[in-house]
Amino acid sequence: MSTTFEREQATSETKHWAGSAVPTPTLSVFDATMITVGIVIGAGIFQTPSMVAGIAGSPSLMLAAWVLGGVLSLIGALTYAELATTYPSAGGDYTFLTRAYGKQVSFLFAWARSMVICTGSIALLGFILGDYLTRLFDLGAYSSAIYAALAVVLLTVINLVGLRGSSRMQNVLTLFEISGVLLVAIAGMTLDPAPVPIAATSSEGGGAFGLAMVFVLLTFGGWNEAAYVSAEVRGGPRALVRTLVVSIGIITAAYLIFVGSVLHGLGFEQLKASQAVGVDVIERAFGPLGGQLIGVIVAVAALTSMNSTMIVGARSNYSVAQDWPTLRFMGQWQSERHAPVVGFTVQAVIALALIVFGALEKDGFSTMVEFTAPVFWFFFMLSGIALLVLRRRDPERPRPFQVPWYPLLPLVFVAMCAYLLYSSITYAQSQNAGYVALVVMLSGAFVLLVLHLRARTGPAR
Repeated sequence: MSTTFEREQATSETKHWAGSAVPTPTLSVFDATMITVGIVIGAGIFQTPSMVAGIAGSPSLMLAAWVLGGVLSLIGALTYAELATTYPSAGGDYTFLTRAYGKQVSFLFAWARSMVICTGSIALLGFILGDYLTRLFDLGAYSSAIYAALAVVLLTVINLVGLRGSSRMQNVLTLFEISGVLLVAIAGMTLDPAPVPIAATSSEGGGAFGLAMVFVLLTFGGWNEAAYVSAEVRGGPRALVRTLVVSIGIITAAYLIFVGSVLHGLGFEQLKASQAVGVDVIERAFGPLGGQLIGVIVAVAALTSMNSTMIVGARSNYSVAQDWPTLRFMGQWQSERHAPVVGFTVQAVIALALIVFGALEKDGFSTMVEFTAPVFWFFFMLSGIALLVLRRRDPERPRPFQVPWYPLLPLVFVAMCAYLLYSSITYAQSQNAGYVALVVMLSGAFVLLVLHLRARTGPAR
């Protein structure tokens, strides 16, 4: 016998506001894969290898960390594949959390995603883009922020034109981005092998390896966003599974080739000391012009990830509007454009506000990392637990794909998220941005209370 919640949720999933269409299968597996890969392979891979090398303490442990990062990401992808194929929706995590915990928890997630997670990531990537473009052409004291804001406006306009055009641009950018990563890898392989240290070991043991995994998994982060286009991928549920598995395969292969090549070209000691791995490798291979080339490559990587994040982020705003009448202005889906137009607009306004906030801080990039990480890993962990909850609460639901070795793999995924949550909280404890994120979440709880009060005093739904 179905519960009241289940009946309400079923109604919520099938209805749409008057005059507004709903998502339809528009994307191919290739399109969805390019969106996913574009989110994950960003500027991080050009920054984190030296940090991981310095923490791991030896070439073998460093390479093991990157291999393990791919394995753990695949485990997470399989967990999400079951959720996304069982409950395909433009809401992604929002849908999973609503079914597992109720609308109150999922609203807080949607609030966090709109105010912190997606918009903070867009602003973070915007600052990376701005930092590299500023090296080519400086616009003044707030150059990075200006470039970031212009990118947000430009990409929002492109996405408002329609999903087809946006996805085509995303495919081109992602292929260029992967080519850039491979170019650095090829440059590293063409250099004479650097001397291998005779005895390079980590002085901090397993704790250091665990910290190295934090940065590796942050570099792998973003593959879960494929869940937000699960209702728009042609080919049924199995197509989404292919999207996730192929995406993780491409990302892992690209990262291992990149890390192995820069290790070959720079040597372990120089890799640890490098402040810009890509620049060091390209300049050694191609001379001073290589530094400018890598600037363009990293800028494109940031732009690609920004566009991917915007595509999936706007769909959260669309989904939450389906359950809360007060927010129905965001629930408009333009069938001709295959896009939630108001959702994109709201997302852009918040991202621009965060760019202004970051510009007033000493380092916009670091501020956005501190701002987003704890909130992201908390809700990521809840989504993993949601699979365990829904297996018990909704056992009769058809599951086109079931995660292998249940419940072991989902528990490994949840444990990974819990560890990264702890690490990100520890990292942000002494930073102002961490407290700002907490205030934003508390404001979400206040808005939730107001919505409940309005629902009680307003007309019945």
